[in-house]
Amino acid sequence: MVKTKTGYFKKFIHWKMVMIYLVAILGLTIVLTTAIGPVYVPPLEIVALVGSKLHLCEASSSINEVIIFQIRLPRIFLGLLVGLSLATAGTTLQGLFKNPMADPYIIGIASGAAVGAALSITFLPRFFSIYTTPFMAFLGAVFATFLVYNIAKVGGRIPVDTLLLTGIAISLFLGAVLSFMMSVAGEALHNIFFWLMGGFWLANWTQVKITVLPIFVCFFLIYIFAKDLNAMLLGEESAQTLGINVENVKKILLILSAFITAAAVCFVGTIGFVGLIIPHITRILVGPDHRILFPASALVGGIFLVWTDALARLLGEMPVGIITAFFGAPFFIYLLKRRKRGLT
Repeated sequence: MVKTKTGYFKKFIHWKMVMIYLVAILGLTIVLTTAIGPVYVPPLEIVALVGSKLHLCEASSSINEVIIFQIRLPRIFLGLLVGLSLATAGTTLQGLFKNPMADPYIIGIASGAAVGAALSITFLPRFFSIYTTPFMAFLGAVFATFLVYNIAKVGGRIPVDTLLLTGIAISLFLGAVLSFMMSVAGEALHNIFFWLMGGFWLANWTQVKITVLPIFVCFFLIYIFAKDLNAMLLGEESAQTLGINVENVKKILLILSAFITAAAVCFVGTIGFVGLIIPHITRILVGPDHRILFPASALVGGIFLVWTDALARLLGEMPVGIITAFFGAPFFIYLLKRRKRGLT
């Protein structure tokens, strides 16, 4: 009993230190990435300007104020929210499917969002003003998830293998629909193409305000099921003996993962591989316990995406989705090889 308490205390201290370090890295990341861009802004000036806004020091009349508060900080905070969302969804789905290669797009979320965005760009321009594309992308992502869920459902249960195969099939079908829409898009093809590559060029504070509440609500609701996911890692039968309604947990986490991903991609387009690689990196730091894995993955995901967007700015506003693919594709191949060695 004493050894158990001592072990838990050591684990708690380790988790606490990891979170403190990640929060410190996040703060440093925000300052340093705000400085990066076509116009370099010294980090000390950034801190002084933020302090003046918070009334912590004397106001400054720097000409860089507009660059920092109207262009870069909205972009950075939106990147943090998107990275948090994709990493959380990836952590959830990998735990739910017990599959290290699961990510937020495996159940058709990306394909659904892409079709919804293409539909708005091609046929519904400015129907809801500037929010037409985000709204339709969100609806498309949620619709695709519910379609996959209802097709995969067997007698009130959701077999994981069936769900994965259904997600792949629906993704392929929606990919064909998207290709057809792009072939008839005409002048709108350019806008569809750039949305699919993913980027933060149009980020603003309004987008941050719209996405922050649904993302944090979904994160909080997902975190509530951390202990249930821990139990399910031991097997569904073991989880049921502990009083966990496994099928209900699957349904709820699947829906929440779809919502948090849809909220993330609706403004910035599809950004792949974040939900695949971040949970693996975080498990190395904190282990498989979802009570710490969720908040740590959220922080690492946000930090990662903000730095990749900063790199995109340095490379002449390259779509951030391309950069995440450069990181993610080799990592995916590494996972495949590691999985293959484990099977032989």
